Amino acid sequence: MIRTMLRLTARPGCESVVETACRTIAGQIAGLAGSIRQDLLCDADDPRVFVLVTEWADERARRRYTAGPVATRFTEAVRPLCAGPPRHRVMRDAPTGSTIYVDVELTVPADRRAEFRRGYAEVLGRMATVPGYLREELLCEPGSDVHHIFAEWRGEAEFHRWIGNPAHAQEEAGPIAPFLLDIRRRLFHAVADPDSSREPRTGREADVHRTIDVLVVGAGPTGLTAAVELARRGVDCRVIDKLAAPPGQADKAIGVHCRTMELWEEQGIVREAMDAGVWLTGNMVFVNGVETHRMSWELPGLPYAHLGLPQYETERLLTQRLATLAVRPRRGTELVSFTQDDEGVTAVLGTADGGTETVRAKYLVGCDGAHSRVRELLGLTFTGGLGRFPQLFMLGDVDVDWDMPDGHLLRFLHETDGRMDGMLVCVPLRGENRYRIATLAPPRFFAQTGGQDAPPGFSEELAEPTLADVQAALDHLAPPGTRASNLRWSSVFRISHGIVDRYRDGRVFVAGDAAHLHPPAGGQGMNTGIQDAWNLAWKVALAVRGIAAPGLLDSYETERRPEGEEIVGRAVRMAFTDELDRADLERQFLQEMSMLLSYAGSPLVGESVADPDALRAGPGPGDLAPDVAGLHRRGVGHPLRLRDLTRGTRHTLLVYADATAEEKTVTALAELCADAQRQASGELVGYLLLSPDAATPRLLAPPAVVDTDGAFRARYGVAGTALYLVRPDGHVGYRSQPVDGDGLRKHLHLVFGGAR
Repeated sequence: MIRTMLRLTARPGCESVVETACRTIAGQIAGLAGSIRQDLLCDADDPRVFVLVTEWADERARRRYTAGPVATRFTEAVRPLCAGPPRHRVMRDAPTGSTIYVDVELTVPADRRAEFRRGYAEVLGRMATVPGYLREELLCEPGSDVHHIFAEWRGEAEFHRWIGNPAHAQEEAGPIAPFLLDIRRRLFHAVADPDSSREPRTGREADVHRTIDVLVVGAGPTGLTAAVELARRGVDCRVIDKLAAPPGQADKAIGVHCRTMELWEEQGIVREAMDAGVWLTGNMVFVNGVETHRMSWELPGLPYAHLGLPQYETERLLTQRLATLAVRPRRGTELVSFTQDDEGVTAVLGTADGGTETVRAKYLVGCDGAHSRVRELLGLTFTGGLGRFPQLFMLGDVDVDWDMPDGHLLRFLHETDGRMDGMLVCVPLRGENRYRIATLAPPRFFAQTGGQDAPPGFSEELAEPTLADVQAALDHLAPPGTRASNLRWSSVFRISHGIVDRYRDGRVFVAGDAAHLHPPAGGQGMNTGIQDAWNLAWKVALAVRGIAAPGLLDSYETERRPEGEEIVGRAVRMAFTDELDRADLERQFLQEMSMLLSYAGSPLVGESVADPDALRAGPGPGDLAPDVAGLHRRGVGHPLRLRDLTRGTRHTLLVYADATAEEKTVTALAELCADAQRQASGELVGYLLLSPDAATPRLLAPPAVVDTDGAFRARYGVAGTALYLVRPDGHVGYRSQPVDGDGLRKHLHLVFGGAR
């Protein structure tokens, strides 16, 4: 028996048409010779995704269908309705010695779905560590309580080893155990599909084992963020990392910036992050034992405060979120080499079993850290050379007994004749009196290098610092009587700094530490890398679909490299000072938290204003679009935030009108929104924002939202008619007052020039 699963992603607004087409073809397939079963499933997390399941008596019957008129008509009918090409999987019920698929059919009553989904999210996180388990997706039968957990395993032996362990039900599947009492489980073996697009079309593809949209190299915060954002947009991506297991110690960044917390709200992990972290509420600086500065970081107007969270926790949360999107990092897999051409990238991967695999991707994103293989293979160089601080530093996770305010980052400096010769930074961790400390390493560690440069990053060659080393640093720099205990982990590291000459080479990009290295002050590296991925992913997703304008991908380097350059420079300047710009402490903090991030110099942003003072009070082109509250939409029993409108993976067009706008003008605004949606191939949603005194027009679209308290008008500086186009990354792409339809169309052509 042969089973096929055809995965279709409908364009926004085309969901019902695609569903009808699938049901129609299922009925036609039922009448074909050799057809056994036809089912229509949908993705439980994405209503745009449909999976047409067919089962055939043998391969001959399946081939007759794929080569016949029924399949041809169906393909022609759904192609313009779908975002990207269909994804096709073929499997059989007889062993092939390859990857297996397990289809678990279960019933989830409607009144218990919330309970099931909470438990299922936890199960996904637990399954990540099970040997042989690769990924899974949750599907459901439309209009029914029947769900399908469709999982992929490396091989049948590993699956049976896991299922044969009686403890697994409690260890991994426990949170959904009540729903597994009555299930139907079927096992299938993957087979190559001779009709799929994976078959060779050119000599370059003859030895390709897998064809995907994007290969992400590196499963740190940057790579995981890129993968989450690509997967949220339906892009077929693979994440690889040469480490066999994720790091389990706090050996990297701790600080999670306010802007990163906003991104995590969008990605759906901010609650888990807050539960796992500790708020960093302020900082204190001491020079030669005297407090010189104290500042509260709990500033009014921030969407979230500054969070302390070890990087291994960040990676855990992002990995779990990625798993809900049916993508799991392939660990123990290393990039060996790659070549690229006008159509894509061919990468050779070294696998955990010592073999190799060749993957063909449309794009490759290098997020593989300070020792980036992607950077090396591209031949990228650091502008001005790679700088290195001569000092060696040590880190430790330790309990500190002292009388210091909770939640404060503490910095102790020692100066002699105006020159800094000692430093100690203590960052709070979750737990009573627990801190991450960073300080200069004792001289014996430098002696161990034989006077030669120690390698950048964390050194495995040097011994671990001891509790006595930590105590000596506290005795020298911290308040008298401070005691350290319970040293959980320690390491020696070397600081390098620099930025590569370019972020893009053809179809290959670098992001995070692969693109820029800087001192670890305030977690700048991790947060900047996350911002890189946030900026890049939505652009690559449009390019994968073939609707990106020619210059869209170039804007990644144009927008992100100046930001990386500024952050590297600032971090180096402040590495051995008290880190204070005393003229404006609040602005400095907001800048470090990325809350003032702007792409104002980008060619991808613009405006059209009739009066130079128009929109002066609002965010400018390239600025972050600030959130406002107090919006009301008919039928919704609570106030909305602007973030409720802009949330998602598409552009958001906000068209404003007050009582001075004539009815015909407002009607024209609705037509403008519809035209913009067509130009953006559905990758844009529009809203009509009205002042409280404006009449609500009788329009089916766009949705009308009332600025009840005038908060939008005040914060965005609008009057009469105006518009703001907010990009998927939350930055203002275009604005105009009064509304300039031609200007908007020209701007959209810069983004969606490839749209049809």
